[in-house]
Amino acid sequence: MNTPSIHSAGINIMLGLPHLRDGPLLARARALGQPVLVSANAFSRWSRRGGVREWAGWSTGSLRNASGLHSLSLDSAGFSAMVAYGGYPWTIDDYLDLVAAHPFAWWASLDYCVEHQIAAARGEVLDRMSRTIRATIDWRIRARDRGVVARFLPVIQGRRPQDYERCADALSLTIESAPLIGVGSMCRRPIHGPEGLVAVVDHLDQILPRGKRLHLFGVKGEALPYLTRFARRIASIDSQAYGIGARIAARRRGHAKPEHFVAEHMAHWLTAQQARLRAMPRALPIELVIPADPAPACPWQAAISQARAGIRALIEQGELDHDGMTAGWIEQWAPDIYRDQRSD
Repeated sequence: MNTPSIHSAGINIMLGLPHLRDGPLLARARALGQPVLVSANAFSRWSRRGGVREWAGWSTGSLRNASGLHSLSLDSAGFSAMVAYGGYPWTIDDYLDLVAAHPFAWWASLDYCVEHQIAAARGEVLDRMSRTIRATIDWRIRARDRGVVARFLPVIQGRRPQDYERCADALSLTIESAPLIGVGSMCRRPIHGPEGLVAVVDHLDQILPRGKRLHLFGVKGEALPYLTRFARRIASIDSQAYGIGARIAARRRGHAKPEHFVAEHMAHWLTAQQARLRAMPRALPIELVIPADPAPACPWQAAISQARAGIRALIEQGELDHDGMTAGWIEQWAPDIYRDQRSD
């Protein structure tokens, strides 16, 4: 296991805020003096046309309230967009309009998360990794054209430690010029095991160039003492977990969840996270054995797998859009592959 000798002060805790409206929560974030992360979805406007809810652009007025914050960064809302809308309701250019509306400390690339809730099967994980690779390349090109590439945070995705390595390799030119790399699909990941949080961070620490630092999305709580050994590699973490704690506490007490109540929970939560970073570092043995992917059950399944692999390659090469529908292509391609295999 790679266990460099480092001090936990190197890991910054970013406060995830659900919005930037003036009020007790934002005031407490200013007073706490921590970096702040906000989701793009916090600025979404929606309309109803013919009874159908449609995304209608950004409402950026609340960005004026960022004054006095330590710093403000922007998350692309990949997980919430997938869960709530089945995908991103905004385009690359829409998102870059929001990026250009404020001098964010950094803004995260559009990525395709692979949590079990989103991508249960191995093939889905690989599909979404390919979409993330292509989307990140496209974002960087457009960001350079818009003059905001200096604050661009590429995000790598995966389920296994080697998945993240493959993603980083495919984005090597982008990562080379980026001071910080985002690591996605970490929030709901177990700490231990061959696909656990520590295994992923340990692997990235070994394969990434010296000096490349990481932001781990959604990491908090019991994981922190295991991460202090990697503080020279991990620049920051973020979470809105305090909001869940406030909701549970309010229900137990049988009252509503006013914002000043949430603000108090945020302050107590931050103190607890900082204490965990100061605690004695903990280590886990890294479990390197990951079961091999099962072979296709039959020639038809093998043809589908080969078609999906071909589609992933076309997406990464930019021949197909990263956000395009691919089921039809697979349905057309797989029978051809199957027939070719049968005729051999």
